[in-house]
Amino acid sequence: MTPRAVFLDRDGTINPDPGYIDAPEKFKLFPETIEALRLLSSAGYLLFLVTNQSGIGRGYFSRETLAAIHEHMGRLLAGGGVKFDDLLYCPHQPGENCGCRKPDPGMVLELARRHGVDREKSWFVGDKASDIICGRRAGCRTILVRGEKIDAEVSPDFIADDLLGAARIITGKESR
Repeated sequence: MTPRAVFLDRDGTINPDPGYIDAPEKFKLFPETIEALRLLSSAGYLLFLVTNQSGIGRGYFSRETLAAIHEHMGRLLAGGGVKFDDLLYCPHQPGENCGCRKPDPGMVLELARRHGVDREKSWFVGDKASDIICGRRAGCRTILVRGEKIDAEVSPDFIADDLLGAARIITGKESR
C-alpha cells in the first residue's frame, strides 16, 4: 500500500506566528498540536513539515538557528509521543523564483518522492492562501486552519478552526 501523508505548514498552523521566530525559546506549540498529530499518526498518515523561512534569506537568523528551533520543536513533540517523519524548509525570500517557496509545490513534491507518498490520498493543512495553493498544485486535498480570508478561486476543500479540527476531518472523526 502506498503511504499517505499530511503535509503541514509550521507558523500559524502548529504554532503561534508572532513574526519571525529567531530563537528556540520563542517557539511554542498550539495546545492542540500534539493531540492532532497523534490522531493523524495513529490513522497511518506520515507527517511532514513544509515551511517557508525567508528569515534566513533576509539575514534575520541562520540555518543553524533554524536547526536549533526545529530540534526544540522535536523535543516538544517527542514529549507528547509524536514526531515529524521529515521536514523541509525554503530559506528564500519572495521573488527569488526558487521553486521551493510556497505556493510552489517543490517541497511537497520532494517529500512525496522521497517517501513514495500517494499525493492524491494526502492532505495539506495550512493557515494561508499560499498553503492551499501549494497543496492543490501538489495534487493533495487541502484544509485551511485559523481562517485567513482567501479568494474564492483558492478555496480549500475544508476549513477547520484549528489543527485538531483538521485532524478530525482527515480521519473521519468529525462530520465534514
